[in-house]
Amino acid sequence: MPLSVGDKLGPYELVAQIGVGGMGVVFRARDSRLHRDVAIKIAGKEFSSRFGQEARSVAALNHPNICQIFDIGQDYLVLEYVEGSPIRGPMKVEEAVKIAIQIASALEEAHGKGILHRDLKPGNILITPNGITKLLDFGLAKSMAASDTDVTQTREGAIVGTAAYMSPEQAEGGPLDARSDVFSFGIVLYELLSGKRAFSGNSTAEVLSAILRDTPPPLAVPAVLQRIVARCISKKPQDRIASMSEVRAALEGLLGKANDNLPSIAVLPFANMSRNTEDEYFSDGLAEEILNALTQIRGLKVIARTSAFAFKGKNEDIRGIAEALGVTNVLEGSVRRVGNRIRITAQLIQAEDGTHLWSQRYDREMTDIFAIQDEISAAIADHLKLHFKGGERQTTNILAYEAYLEGRHHWAHLSPDAVAKALQCYERAIALDPGYAPAHVGISEYYLSLALLGLAKATDLIPKIQASARKALELDENSADAYAMLAQVSAFLYRWEESKAYFTRALQLEGSSTRTAQPYILWYLMPLGLLDEALALIDNSLNSDPLSFLHCLSKSRILIGLRKAQDALEWAGRSVEINPGYFFGVLGLADALAANHQFDSAIATAEQVIHASGRWTWPLYLVGSVHAMAGHSSQTHQVIEELHQFALTNHVPPGLIATLYAQLGEKSEAFKWANKAIEQYDPLLILYLSYWKLYDAFDSVCSDIRYTEMRKRVGL
Repeated sequence: MPLSVGDKLGPYELVAQIGVGGMGVVFRARDSRLHRDVAIKIAGKEFSSRFGQEARSVAALNHPNICQIFDIGQDYLVLEYVEGSPIRGPMKVEEAVKIAIQIASALEEAHGKGILHRDLKPGNILITPNGITKLLDFGLAKSMAASDTDVTQTREGAIVGTAAYMSPEQAEGGPLDARSDVFSFGIVLYELLSGKRAFSGNSTAEVLSAILRDTPPPLAVPAVLQRIVARCISKKPQDRIASMSEVRAALEGLLGKANDNLPSIAVLPFANMSRNTEDEYFSDGLAEEILNALTQIRGLKVIARTSAFAFKGKNEDIRGIAEALGVTNVLEGSVRRVGNRIRITAQLIQAEDGTHLWSQRYDREMTDIFAIQDEISAAIADHLKLHFKGGERQTTNILAYEAYLEGRHHWAHLSPDAVAKALQCYERAIALDPGYAPAHVGISEYYLSLALLGLAKATDLIPKIQASARKALELDENSADAYAMLAQVSAFLYRWEESKAYFTRALQLEGSSTRTAQPYILWYLMPLGLLDEALALIDNSLNSDPLSFLHCLSKSRILIGLRKAQDALEWAGRSVEINPGYFFGVLGLADALAANHQFDSAIATAEQVIHASGRWTWPLYLVGSVHAMAGHSSQTHQVIEELHQFALTNHVPPGLIATLYAQLGEKSEAFKWANKAIEQYDPLLILYLSYWKLYDAFDSVCSDIRYTEMRKRVGL
């Protein structure tokens, strides 16, 4: 009897039908045991034992661009549920090549394990909202270790696959190897670039005939890319690029050349030429506002604020700065304020030879500041032969705007005192203009920072974070930052589907900015164990923000999760080198040292933090943690006792105390404090539950049934 929505298949409840094909029907389902969504493909008949063997082979594949198989039944497969849309051309060359590299990498992994896909087509390739490609449907996959006939056919005389994307040997029912998937890959890439099928016809017979006989029209792309595609779709297997690893390498080389030619820009902090040195917040803010406007220009790579502002106060050659940031152009300028008058100069410099492509001086009233920003952005776009569409202004109140810029200036310092000053600025901006959405986001971000620092109970802070973020969305429904605030709160509340939806919307709205990458990795991808996807996202973020100490720190933590401790130490060191004064960067360095069993260095690093910032929650936790990993239980107990004393007058996140007990293997205390953390929605518990699996010190706790039950309780 056919199954329908609402029916149960073992522990899986069918939620919605999401696809129908020749091999069966696909449902979105809910796994009642692990509390996660999955995709279930139900076949028209019972699977053969051979199919089960092949499914197990595919399940062994572990790659960020391959949809995973979780389970198999008599007539169904349980798969990773992927939110995304099928790839579709035509695309710009760079975008198509980036996607193609991910597809090639996935096929390279499969071929390396002896698995052919045999049904590669756009409908089986999804793009997630954050740009990750997922290769689906290994339903026709076969082991290359099988006989040639088995690899080609599912039953005697039956050719399998989708006609328009078959290789000639597949269309003829001949023996297949990895070069058959290379051909299908070439057809998919052709369609991504042109928006048209390489081989078409009015019937299956005509399509197959075209594959065997015709040569598709050449593509309007660079000659080197045309050659790659042409070699992939050569009729004879021996004339094709021999392997997907070679295809990937060729495309990566091409992408490197394409990036060299892609317009790119770094906006340096504008020099403050005013008599009042405190006006520096305004000159910095003006440069950042122009930078933010440029991120909305399609086809322009814009270096993020963190990296561009790393050169502030340094008298370095423009060409050296451009080389360090990997850009072709640099914008620099200066700001002078006298009363209500303002003078702004701006110069667009070509990095290769230092020539000025454009320069302009603006002598205006302060009320013209928004128009000046748009004029500068439009001039840059015009000289780079790109299109700029000015955005809507969030306020016309100049005093409110100045208060907001001052708040962002304080916020960039990332210290408790600085963020408190930022809050005062945001509140002043709202008092001047209650409808100023970015200022409401700033207040939401302030309360979020208190939760992340563990300075107050999350149960007290969550309503404030939500209220300010929702107010911002009432005023500006396209505020990516407001959606990111709500996404993090949803994660704190263990509402993972809601969190993903908010993050997805933020990623869609923020253009080429990478602001959402950090929280998305920290509060969604890592807790759910999606480390390969997290690594791909952080690498992409580092491309436009190479000097971000936060991105370097995130990469270090991801690499620890992937059991690449030596690489993690390198990235943690880079984070501290970029910003030696950032507390959590030093914490990350101590973590990475401990992961490499360099316990003496880890303890010394932790003690330095105590000396520099005093004996409060985080420095104490860090010292206790590294001592626990080194096996020094008495020192860790001393830290725990000191944290208990500190908690008499200050908030101490119970998730941190739970983690220290867990490192000591004291399971009863660990689970007691973890349950307190769950009751308080302590976000640090979510963060550290993921870390518990990464170190040997947690083994006894993670093997306890209470750990599994606790993860289920928070929806992991």
